[in-house]
Amino acid sequence: MVNSLTLDADEVKRRINNDEQYVVRIKIEPDREIKVQDLIRGEVVINSSVIDDKVLFKSADELPTYHMANVVDDYLMEISHVIRGEEWLPSAPLHVMLYEYLGWTDKMPQFAHLPLLLKPDGNGKLSKRDGDRLGFPVFPLNWQDPKSTDVFSGYREAGYFPEAVVNFLALLGWNSGTEQEIFSMEELIDAFSLERVSKSGAKFDFEKGKWFNHQYLQLKPLEEITDLFQHVLVKKDIVEDWDKVKKIESLVRERANFINDLWEQSSFFFVAPEKYCENAVKKRWKPDSPAHMLALIELLEKADDFSAANTEYLVKNWIEEKGLGMGVIMNAFRLCVVGESKGPHMFDITEIIGKEETLARLKRAINELRTTS
Repeated sequence: MVNSLTLDADEVKRRINNDEQYVVRIKIEPDREIKVQDLIRGEVVINSSVIDDKVLFKSADELPTYHMANVVDDYLMEISHVIRGEEWLPSAPLHVMLYEYLGWTDKMPQFAHLPLLLKPDGNGKLSKRDGDRLGFPVFPLNWQDPKSTDVFSGYREAGYFPEAVVNFLALLGWNSGTEQEIFSMEELIDAFSLERVSKSGAKFDFEKGKWFNHQYLQLKPLEEITDLFQHVLVKKDIVEDWDKVKKIESLVRERANFINDLWEQSSFFFVAPEKYCENAVKKRWKPDSPAHMLALIELLEKADDFSAANTEYLVKNWIEEKGLGMGVIMNAFRLCVVGESKGPHMFDITEIIGKEETLARLKRAINELRTTS
């Protein structure tokens, strides 16, 4: 190998003056035990024999390489802690030696090498492709690869709350030593320490991420949830009274993980069903259901008070007086009004959509389902 160790000083000078390309390397001291103090892993010892003489500067572009620039930048910016992924741990001994060779040992930052985020099955490092393959975001915002033009989904667009994402990520490879899982930012700041970060990789459990978002959805003030959901309604060209929307969301938000889920859980409050769930029809709609629903219409048409409490009292008394099965009537009633076997308390639904809409849905369902058995 031709280098300044095998050439005399005059020859080195001549070649440089002739504009021959060269590089500057670090000369690694042989067979030395290099110690790296890591805040997560403790003392890491690596023998210098496994480190080659890395290039620090290239005359071709007159720029330092990453390792040199990294150390110089951190020193000049007075960086106190270098926190990075464990894939950079093999570079730490080189960086320690650079601080020594440059005479900056007293200004060397503390190192902490975080465990890798693993694929959900634990087999290998998490990648952006895993998100598309398994159906979860890997970027904060939607991002388009400028080379492939592939678009990768973001947490914001997927409906995650920032505080839920922070909470979720904080517990990937770290724990507080307690059973607590929901942390405010202030609580995380107080509780977090690098010493409690795990050395081993953490599986990326995206279902747990949904769970965190669900928790924060329940914790948010109902007024805020209502405001956010109003944007969903506007996109669907639905204009509704704010107080009505607030009441609806108070009934369904326990079933939602995201703001957009609220539409799936509450759409029947705003729009009458256009079709009826086939499985629910097969299970809930009996040959005598049309006659039962016609009788129910007759009962409800006479109701002056359509509050949930009064309507429930009227309907349940009627069912008992006629000796009809509670489940038989109520399941068919829900199918007519909602279109399937889901939703909150039936009489909360009828109170909100009102008498006229309830009766209209019953009549339409009878006509649509009359021939179904």
